[in-house]
Amino acid sequence: MAHPGSTRYDSAARQLEKAVARTAAGARVAVGLVAVITATIGAVPPVSARWLVPMLVVELGWTLLFARLVWRRELLPTWLAAGDVAITVALCLAQRDLVARAALEAGASWIAGLVTMTIVVAGVAWPPKVAIPTGLVISGAYLAGARLASPSPDVIITTGTHFVQILSIVVLMMLLRRSSASADAFLKESARAEIALMVERLRREDELRQVGSIHETSLHTLTMVGLGTYDGPSPTLRDQAATDLSALEKLRDTPRAGSASIALDTLLDEVAGRMTGLDVHRSLVPETVPGDVAESFARAVTEALANVALHAGVREAELLSSRHDGEIRVEVADEGRGFDQDRLPADRFGVRGSILDTMRSLPNGGAEISSGGQGTRVRLWWRP
Repeated sequence: MAHPGSTRYDSAARQLEKAVARTAAGARVAVGLVAVITATIGAVPPVSARWLVPMLVVELGWTLLFARLVWRRELLPTWLAAGDVAITVALCLAQRDLVARAALEAGASWIAGLVTMTIVVAGVAWPPKVAIPTGLVISGAYLAGARLASPSPDVIITTGTHFVQILSIVVLMMLLRRSSASADAFLKESARAEIALMVERLRREDELRQVGSIHETSLHTLTMVGLGTYDGPSPTLRDQAATDLSALEKLRDTPRAGSASIALDTLLDEVAGRMTGLDVHRSLVPETVPGDVAESFARAVTEALANVALHAGVREAELLSSRHDGEIRVEVADEGRGFDQDRLPADRFGVRGSILDTMRSLPNGGAEISSGGQGTRVRLWWRP
């Protein structure tokens, strides 16, 4: 979530996926271990040890691998969910050799818990159009395996239970993801508003400095006249008065909108200083630009630094600014894992919208991103 006094926000959608993935991993471990213990205790004829032992070894190994990968990545990859589905379906179809008939007829198959857990994993990993058919396939495999093992189990109640489980997890994830998307939209708008307030504050500070300077020089001129420093008309006094009047007229004509100039280096330094969880090394040259240009730079830099903190896997970044041949350039660089822009997920709209589109919407502005095994470099530029 957003941190007080910081322009950085942690994606609510990402935080949701991390929390759900870790919860699923913990539950998968618990269910997997219980299944292995229950299967071992209930291994009575006609359960085949020749089938049961290898399958339990596979199930236990997969459970531990599943948990390790999810906790390390803090996400639930779709291929990992697919592997879980494949193993559970195989266990379901082999129930005749893995579960005692008495347990099946009593509805106490140790595989039933794995079926429920795998339905949950599918609902977490995939959108409804994939999760629902997958859940039905898992349920069908369980029922088919149970029928092969014993013709007597009541399939109506089991089918209804699985159907409710499928719909419940799908609806729950839809609601959670919709809420997280709304939260992300709010956080992004809050970040933009905070940057706009920073720009306005710096513009007003600059304006106050100008007013103070003009007030001081004008008051000095009037004081000299009042003290009789000049007995008569003086070219020096006339020139000073003309200079003061010109400065006052210039202040009067200064635009009040976002085009008023502010210090870009001061704004970017403040943006970098407000980032949390990231050490930003700065090398910024003094530069004054129109307020709307400064705001675009600040938004793009904020998004670039947030991407470093969230995705690069490092805790350091560089923020540089310079002027070459009249062009103002800003760079954000890191030595993280990088990414492939051609395979950028659709939900990573921050790179396209808050960086590339923001700078390219400026007249004479632009941006480019280069990324690979040596890290990522975001280049922003604008020519007055």
